[in-house]
Amino acid sequence: MTREFEDHCWRDFIDNETQEIYSHYERDVFVGENPAVLMVDVYKASYEGGQQKVIDVIKEHPSSCGERAWAMVEPAKQLLSAARTAGIPITYCTGDTRSQSSNGRATNRQVLDEHEESYEILEELAPQSDELVVYKQRASAFYGTPLMSHLTQMGIQSLIMGGGTTSGCLRAAVQDAKANGFHVTLVEECCYDRTAVNHMVNLFDMHHKYADVMHLDEVIEHIDGLGDLKRVS
Repeated sequence: MTREFEDHCWRDFIDNETQEIYSHYERDVFVGENPAVLMVDVYKASYEGGQQKVIDVIKEHPSSCGERAWAMVEPAKQLLSAARTAGIPITYCTGDTRSQSSNGRATNRQVLDEHEESYEILEELAPQSDELVVYKQRASAFYGTPLMSHLTQMGIQSLIMGGGTTSGCLRAAVQDAKANGFHVTLVEECCYDRTAVNHMVNLFDMHHKYADVMHLDEVIEHIDGLGDLKRVS
């Protein structure tokens, strides 16, 4: 069950001329061999203030992505549940708050409301005891972290990714994953950004250059199939 290549959130936003220019990137999309799930920056700061519009929530919580971040929580829970059932490894990354790590942030965003729990993983998406959390000081989960060696030791060849922000740390991790030879599948419903424009444009661009953007139901169908194969074997 694979949809048309452009059957995604940007379909009515990206103009026809741009889609034609990028048409030579069209290909079959899929979840790669020996996958792991990588959840990028699903930390509490992105969800503070609850399910309000971003323009409203940033008045008190400048780091929050408001309702846009909360919209991916339930889909991400479904993705994580399916992966755990199928025995697919899950890894998280989040910001490093240890001594001196704030002397050079991942982006130039002005942070006004950080606190001790800002970079803890949201409870609804929390890792289990045997799932690694990688702490990073730059945008990419691969830069200066043990992530690459961790994935290599597990024999991982492809990544199923979600989190945020689509235009920021998620994109940085996607590009580095591609550069390191992983096949990347981005789950559309499990990604978020502060604005619809940033989200759609970056998903569109990554889909054509670095990753296969797929829908949650397609990815879960594939994951369930892997779980069935493991149970048979």
